[in-house]
Amino acid sequence: RPSIESKLMGDIANLKQLAKTFRDSDALPLDYYTVFAELEKQLADEFNFLAEAVAMDRIYETVTKDENGLPCESPIVLPRPVQGLVSRRVLVMDYLEGVPLSRAAEEMARKGISPDSPEAQLFGRKLLRSLTDVFGRCILETGFFHADPHPGNIFVLDDGRIGLIDFGQVKQIGGRARETLSKVMLALDERESDVNPADLEKIGNLALELGVELADDAPAEGPAAVAMWLFDGSVETLPGGYDKGELSPNSPVKALKSFPQDLVLVGRSSILIKGLSNRLQIPWSLSKEWAPTARRTLEGNNNQQSAVVATDGRGSKIRMRDVLKLLKTWSRGKVSRGITRLPSPMRTKVAAVALRLQKRREAKEA
Repeated sequence: RPSIESKLMGDIANLKQLAKTFRDSDALPLDYYTVFAELEKQLADEFNFLAEAVAMDRIYETVTKDENGLPCESPIVLPRPVQGLVSRRVLVMDYLEGVPLSRAAEEMARKGISPDSPEAQLFGRKLLRSLTDVFGRCILETGFFHADPHPGNIFVLDDGRIGLIDFGQVKQIGGRARETLSKVMLALDERESDVNPADLEKIGNLALELGVELADDAPAEGPAAVAMWLFDGSVETLPGGYDKGELSPNSPVKALKSFPQDLVLVGRSSILIKGLSNRLQIPWSLSKEWAPTARRTLEGNNNQQSAVVATDGRGSKIRMRDVLKLLKTWSRGKVSRGITRLPSPMRTKVAAVALRLQKRREAKEA
C-alpha cells in the first residue's frame, strides 16, 4: 500500500507518546511504553524484503540441523525465498498450501472433524510441540527468532503439518540473555515444589537478573511468580497469592513495574504458546520442554559443527545412532502425514491409538 510504512511508524510513535503519558499511573496494567518502543525498533525492517529473506534462511538453518550439526526434519514448514527474485520491495517465496490457524476451526468443521475427536486432540498436541520446539531452539540456541507469532502467521497445511510465515519481524537477543533464560528454564524445571522457599528465591533472583522490575509493594515471591506465569502453564497455584489469569486484578502482570525491552518479544512467544495450551485444555510447561535445550546451551554444546566421515582418523565420524535418529524422525513425519490421507473412519481409529500412546508417553515422562 502506498505510504504504508510512514503511516505505520507514525501510528507507533503516537502510541509510544500515549503510553509514556500514563507510564507512572495505574491506568495501564503494564509498561506499554517499553512494548511499543520494542515494536518500533522491530518494525524498522518490516518493509525490507531483503532482510526478511535473510531472516528466513537463518531460522531455516537453525531448525533443520540437530545439536550435532546433522540434518534433521524441521518441526515446522518454513517457506524458502527464491534466490534472484528478491529485492527490497519484492519477495518471492515458496507457497504453502493450507489455511491460517485463525481459520483452522472452520476448516475442521468443513471436514467433519469434531473439536473433541482424537484427530483434533492429536493435532493440538502436535501444534504445541512444533511451536515449542522451534521457538525454544531459536531463542535459546542462537537468540534469533520469529518475533511476530500469531494465528494469522501460523498455518495448518493440507497434509497436516504446521507452517510459519512472515519473517518481517525477527529478534536477536544477546548471549547473556540466552544464558540467563536457560538458567531460568532449568531452575523452573528442577524445582522441588511451587512453594519451596529456596527454589522461589533462586527463580526470583534469575528473573531479576533478566531485568524484571516489580512494584515496590510486591511480595518477595513476585519475581518467581512472573517467571512461572510466563514459562510454566502447568502450574496450579502461583506463589505470592497471585492469580493465573492475565486479566485478573491479582495477576503477576499487574505487579510488573518494568519488563526488559530486549525480552518483550520472547514474552510474546511464550504467551502465544501458553494461550494455545489453555485454549486446547492441554497443560503445557515451556520450562520443562525447553530444559534440554537450555542444558545444552549452558554446557556450550550448541555450537553446530559439520559432521564428516573420517578417512584418516582425524575427522569426526558420523555415528550410527545419529543416522538412526535421523531415519526415525523422517519416518515419524511420513507416518504423521500418511494418517491425514486415510478415510475418515479409519483416520479416527488410528488417531485414537496414536493419542493413547502419546498420553501414555507423557505420563511416563511426568
